[in-house]
Formats: sequence, C-alpha cells, structure tokens
Amino acid sequence: MESRITVCRGCCCGTERKHPGVDHERQLEALRARASVRVADCLDACEVSNVVVVQPSRTAREAGARPVWVGEVLDDDAVLGVADWVDAGGPGLAAPPDSVLARIVPAPGGRGA
Repeated sequence: MESRITVCRGCCCGTERKHPGVDHERQLEALRARASVRVADCLDACEVSNVVVVQPSRTAREAGARPVWVGEVLDDDAVLGVADWVDAGGPGLAAPPDSVLARIVPAPGGRGA
C-alpha cells in the first residue's frame, strides 16, 4: 500500500474565512492527482491550519515509521512538496523536502492520525 494523505477540511482548515485567497479545492485536486487522499472534518490542529497528515506505507509502518503531521500547507510549495514526498515513498522511506520539513508539527495530544 502506498502512503496516504489525510487533509483537514473542517472548522478552520480549508475555509475561505480563515485563509482567504487560498484555492482549497485546487489544493485537493493537486494532491488527489498524485496520492490517495482522505478528507477529515477536523484534526484538532487549528493553530497550524491547513493541516495534512502523511501516513507511511505499509512497508514503512512495519519498519516503525509513524504518521507525520504537516501544518500551514497554504501554498503551492507546501502542497507539491507533500505530493513529491509521497511519490518518493513518504515517511520512513524518503526524507521530506525542505518545503515540508519546515512545516512538520507535533500531532495534537501526541497522537498519530
């Protein structure tokens, strides 16, 4: 199984109200064109919205990789960085690009997705 991306699109993430000028639908389309995407209502990380969680592949999970939370995915560099990382193997199999590395945040309450 490939890496999967969970995209928060609830109370703050993915809203014009909180992030005017960001084309949230285009972001989803760009991610869906390159990866398996699940949309979640709220991931409780509103202070770093837009949040995505990159799930490791089965192989990487079996080797101990954990989900990686990425905050402030608000521009093309961040969106394409996440997609490129998944293409390269994702958590546990490839290092995140700088555009993603700078945005990695702890999971709320120390949990994974």
